[in-house]
Amino acid sequence: LCVTHTVSSCLSRPGTHPLCLCVSGKRKKMKYVLVTGGVVSGLGKGITASSIGVLLQSCGLRVTCIKIDPYLNYDAGTISPYEHGEVFVLEDGSEVDLDLGNYERFLGCTLTRDNNITLGKIQQQVMDRERKGDYLGTTVQIVPHVTDAIKEWVERVAMIPVDGKEGPPDVCIIELGGTIGDNESRPFTDALSQLSYSVGPENFCLIHVTLVPVLSVVGEQKTKPTQHSIRDLRGLGLSPDIIACRSTKVLEENVKEKLSRFCYVPVQNILSLHDVHNIWHIPLLLKDQNAHEPISKVLNLAGIAEEPSLEKWASMVEISDNLHVQVRIAVVGKYTDLSDAYLSVSKALMHASVAFGKKLVVDLVPSPDLEKTTMKENSSAYKAAWMLLKGADGVIIPGGYGNRGVEGKILAAKYARENNIPFLGICLGMQVAVIEFARSVLCLPDANSTEFKPETKHPCIVFMPEGSTTHMGGTMRLGSRRSYFHVKDSISARLYGNKEFVDERHRHRYEVNPDMAVCLEKAGLSFAAKDETGKRIEIVEVPSHPFFIGAQFHPEFKSRPGKVSPLFLGLIAAACGELDAVLTPVSIQQDNNQHVVLGNETRVDPINGFCNGTNKTSQKSVRHNNDLYLHQISKSSRRKLNGNPYFDSE
Repeated sequence: LCVTHTVSSCLSRPGTHPLCLCVSGKRKKMKYVLVTGGVVSGLGKGITASSIGVLLQSCGLRVTCIKIDPYLNYDAGTISPYEHGEVFVLEDGSEVDLDLGNYERFLGCTLTRDNNITLGKIQQQVMDRERKGDYLGTTVQIVPHVTDAIKEWVERVAMIPVDGKEGPPDVCIIELGGTIGDNESRPFTDALSQLSYSVGPENFCLIHVTLVPVLSVVGEQKTKPTQHSIRDLRGLGLSPDIIACRSTKVLEENVKEKLSRFCYVPVQNILSLHDVHNIWHIPLLLKDQNAHEPISKVLNLAGIAEEPSLEKWASMVEISDNLHVQVRIAVVGKYTDLSDAYLSVSKALMHASVAFGKKLVVDLVPSPDLEKTTMKENSSAYKAAWMLLKGADGVIIPGGYGNRGVEGKILAAKYARENNIPFLGICLGMQVAVIEFARSVLCLPDANSTEFKPETKHPCIVFMPEGSTTHMGGTMRLGSRRSYFHVKDSISARLYGNKEFVDERHRHRYEVNPDMAVCLEKAGLSFAAKDETGKRIEIVEVPSHPFFIGAQFHPEFKSRPGKVSPLFLGLIAAACGELDAVLTPVSIQQDNNQHVVLGNETRVDPINGFCNGTNKTSQKSVRHNNDLYLHQISKSSRRKLNGNPYFDSE
């Protein structure tokens, strides 16, 4: 089915809808690549699926992705980061699994809520249909009603383009979360088995990611767990075309032959996904093993898929691998026991540091350990946390919820402000920075957020009036929202290229109290950007500080390799003492044709599309975040950025 037509209407009126699947009266056949996992969870199915997508894109194919999470939650919005890692927010405001963030970063696409399927969504859809009478007269069962709903969802979403182009994609990559054999996955494995039968073997390729462990006692790569996982998979009606083996070291040839013999998969279809120090190597690892060939053969893509071209990707990896000058950033939060809780922040920092030619070192600082109570209860943890914070070149406080560790975050913001350490606060990080400013500068020791202390006499942060006090899921201010710059010469405005406004993704229930805005401004806190009403504060700065910025939105969610978040780039540059290298001069303006207007002369570089103006000051044009900036750069910065394709690429 296409998005709006039935089969009969499509066949009778081919091509009448932009997303119609018909070509000359025939439905276009979607190619599916299913990625499953076995033996244990956490093998990196999401990175594998994303890397396969990169490889297929390099073959000239258009790719979309679907992530299936077999839990009963409607979405990931109410799940603790300790359960599945961070909650990623899409452009449309949906709260989804972090793997969709991997898809967007690797593939450069923009996904929607429908690209994430949960058992909760399917169950709600089936029950809504039952209440409306769609199943009138029949007994609603897992098979066929739930499995049919899953198949319909997959086939519908697979045809929706996510790359900004018209027409359906060529390949849909489906990642089935969890581990094969899990009880909660059974409706999905049944549905996917039916899907593989209905679309035909030439349109369905199954890649099974499994573990090949090495026992320290014998030092031998063991295949038995994989054999059992493949047996379980076949018992569910799914047979793998390709086996991707996770291991600490490169898979030995005799191990591949053994797996081929017992799992009935050709040797050339068994891939080694051994540990690498940087996940950007995975697409190159797949290409080196010619992973595109068995995929192309199974999906009958001969004559359609080109030879993979990953030169730009390889160049980006080479630059990243050859960085030596370190920049150390402290990430202060309460979920530091699980690095995936701040995955997008870590990736955005990595994108910015590579773009700026620095080797990133991230120190996760547990915010509760910075508090005075920890000094009494666990002095060693207290000293270790403060040592990490004081050893950092820059500090970032990411988003979060709940009062645990908040006082530690406030202390970290205070330390950064008073010691001129570059600081970036995101969401809650911005809010604690405002609280700290009110306490220290306005001398209001009781200043707080009503989230943490409802009875506070000086509520700097308050609950948004449109928020729900009864329902938690999907009731925050979510998704892409527009922020307008009110202070044109602010650092944040200059980082964004002197734009009038920016669109960034949000996820919050609380905001800076507008009733306290005047006294905060008079004390020296600048509100650089606000929402369309001019009342809700989006960006705060301390103008007297070298780099102290707080953003209510989450800039990390839109950071991509080669499309660096301006605020993260500013933090890295400031931490290196070279902030001027990435600031757009206030006098430079940008017209609608992406020209930089400098004096009376403007010209466009015909190769890169960069604009170069004549000026006595040394300049370099940089395309950044799909917009054009002209930066005044020192000689050392110019040498560093010159010839860096990562920084200049789209």
